Amino acid sequence: MGSAVTHAPAREGLAEDSVPRSGPAHSPRPAASARRGRRENLAGYLFMSPWIAGFLLLTAGPMAASLYFAFTDYNLFDAPRWIGLDNFSEMFADPRWRHSVRITLWYVVIGTPVKLLAALGVALLLAQKRRGQAFYRAAFYAPSLIGASVSVAIVWKAIFSDDAIVDRTQKLFGIDAGGWTGDPDLIIYSLVALTVWQFGAPMVIFLAGLKQVPRELYEAADVDGAGKLRQFWNITLPMISPVLFFNVLLETIHSFQIFSSAYIVGGGAGGNACGPADGTMVYTCYLYVQGFENSRMGLASAMAWMLLVAVALVTAVLFWSQKRWVHYEEGGR
Repeated sequence: MGSAVTHAPAREGLAEDSVPRSGPAHSPRPAASARRGRRENLAGYLFMSPWIAGFLLLTAGPMAASLYFAFTDYNLFDAPRWIGLDNFSEMFADPRWRHSVRITLWYVVIGTPVKLLAALGVALLLAQKRRGQAFYRAAFYAPSLIGASVSVAIVWKAIFSDDAIVDRTQKLFGIDAGGWTGDPDLIIYSLVALTVWQFGAPMVIFLAGLKQVPRELYEAADVDGAGKLRQFWNITLPMISPVLFFNVLLETIHSFQIFSSAYIVGGGAGGNACGPADGTMVYTCYLYVQGFENSRMGLASAMAWMLLVAVALVTAVLFWSQKRWVHYEEGGR
């Protein structure tokens, strides 16, 4: 009897060992899940491959090449020759380069605020319920659908040329200033008028922001006796400040990149490529002149990288300044 008692645990242990275990090590399900995950990842990479190839061949590759060319003497016909920082030294000493910087800054400082003010003003009008609201929204947005195309710039140049619509309208009021496109001091304002005319995109964004402002805030302000101006300053602007920041950031970057309208309105190819007396010599226009008309790709690459650095600095300043005037909802940061 004692012997039976002695061997019972051994038989119980043997019985336990003979039972098949169903733990993770003996289950084929994790391996199948891993294979399915690899197949899904492969499918995702295959769908992304056109974008990846385009990014490497059309964006990352050219950027890396231009960074190398910025430190070389390269004219499209001869092999690039390393010259270090000579392109940057020549660029900073060039009076036409400094003039292009001034023209570009003037365009950004004048054109961007006026465009945003026009977009916000029209958005405030369209936010009110009225008849034909959908038609007015479409009509005001229509110019932005055309974009800054060459055809629009050609038409714009004709409108502001001598003895055209603007010139004749000025003469009706006794102003004989001539066409804006022939005046080095006025031609830049024709570009500002063009960019303001195409305020549809920021207008739609402002309109979406205005729709998100709670009506209860205006009702409470009415009860407290606040006028429309005080409501706009203390309610509307703080509530749409994130949208305003987005539009300021986007339109500022776009203003630094202006090219086609400045080149076409200024006169196009030839000795008058960027306006009379370089009146529309914005930064990108002078970059084009150096790169494609003077065949100085090394210098043009250096100018392009300086533009990238400048836009990055302006963007950083805007993001730093938003802490002072952009108001997010609690938890929105």
